[in-house]
Amino acid sequence: MRPAHIALAALVAAVWGVNFVVIEIGLDHFPPLLFSALRFLVAALPAVFLVGRPKVAWKWIVAVGLALGVAKFGLLFTGMDLGAPAGLSSLVLQVQAVFTALFAFAALGERPGRLTVLGMGVALAGIGVAAVDEGTSGPVTGFVLVIAAAACWGVSNVLTRRAAPPDPLNWMVWVSTVPVLPLLALSLLLEGPERDLAALRALDWTGAGVILYVAWVTTVFGFGAWGWLLRRHPASSVAPFSLLVPVFGMSSAALFLGEGVSPPRWAAAALLVGGVALTSLAPKSPKSPEPPKSPKSPADATNSADATNSADAVVPVVPAVTVVTVVPARSPQAPKSLVREAPAPVSSGGPAREERPA
Repeated sequence: MRPAHIALAALVAAVWGVNFVVIEIGLDHFPPLLFSALRFLVAALPAVFLVGRPKVAWKWIVAVGLALGVAKFGLLFTGMDLGAPAGLSSLVLQVQAVFTALFAFAALGERPGRLTVLGMGVALAGIGVAAVDEGTSGPVTGFVLVIAAAACWGVSNVLTRRAAPPDPLNWMVWVSTVPVLPLLALSLLLEGPERDLAALRALDWTGAGVILYVAWVTTVFGFGAWGWLLRRHPASSVAPFSLLVPVFGMSSAALFLGEGVSPPRWAAAALLVGGVALTSLAPKSPKSPEPPKSPKSPADATNSADATNSADAVVPVVPAVTVVTVVPARSPQAPKSLVREAPAPVSSGGPAREERPA
């Protein structure tokens, strides 16, 4: 990667890490579900009129919008509102890599290798250490909601993999249109119209700046720049920079919010980041494909090729190939064509001689 591209990747990680501090500030101005709804509303408008029409099926946009926008961010904002610290939330949320590997195995048949399983175990050990530390020093409910948000993020990752959007910015903007109404409905139902109206009437420059940051800087710029990097470099070169997110999250929370980092939390951070690194960067072990079968006729070969190119295929399939019979040059009776032809039909005068490869 060029130095400028490395700097851009680090900048995106910093933007996403500091975002947890901005969320903490925003929760002082808005109820969590209303805050999340406003975030996606501003991210979608007016960008939805600038990115063009959706490039994937609406079923994937709606599914990811509900899993990522409603479930993941609704749980994350609520968990932080109930007392989960910003720095710890930025760390614990990275366990989404473990959930993604588990859900990909269950839904897509992607079998994790030994290194991935080891990384998952190390990351879960880090979650255990963080849970013990948080249980003795903070509210457990918020901590559990953040873990649930990470699980929902894992679901959205698997759905996004199935959708395979060609343009990440276009994808993220259209996904942002889905959660707005469900989150507003949940906010009116659970947080109450009086609390929502009071927050909107008290909107000041700080509250407006917070919404602009989480909507345009974190969502539009962050995901757009990340997708731009992924189109120009291998994922294995870009993905490791996401491990800097909890580093920026914990350090910015300590700097701006005065959050302390206890020795057990440092240990949890080391285990989590190390485990996520092993889980995310380990080589994948896909299912072993069945040996290809020779088609008995050109129609069978066509059907095999069509099945291979099906958009619904999850595990890569070895494409069908034409069966050839290589004939040694020493045989004077060898046919000129290398492609074995189907045996001629049996005539009424007697059985046809069976052709065998030379």
